[in-house]
Amino acid sequence: MSNDETQKEILGELKKIRIAVEPKPKPPSPKTEGFRAEFKAFLEKRNVVGLALAVIIGGAAGKLVSALVEDILMPIISVFMPSGGWREAFIAIGGDKLLYGHFAGAILDFLIIALIVFAIMRQLEKAGIS
Repeated sequence: MSNDETQKEILGELKKIRIAVEPKPKPPSPKTEGFRAEFKAFLEKRNVVGLALAVIIGGAAGKLVSALVEDILMPIISVFMPSGGWREAFIAIGGDKLLYGHFAGAILDFLIIALIVFAIMRQLEKAGIS
């Protein structure tokens, strides 16, 4: 082996040693999502928009049913009641009032809402949507 070949071999070994001892750069950290992207993922994962729409529509439907009961059904029913103001009907117990008319109206509102929801869900099931 000649002197040049030996030097090349030594230089090659030194390069290998230098590469082995040099600190390796850290791998790039995963890119963190911004607040906007995290919020969008939250909305999609939890379906918050659909829930909010359901609450808003449910509130509007409740008002609609209450109006139906108060303005259309109850005037018809009040014809058969002697006092007429069925929602204000009460029983006085001492100084307190037992508002059974208001409670009966709330029950009627609930039953009408439940009937409407039942009818809608039945149609959705027949259509294969839910």
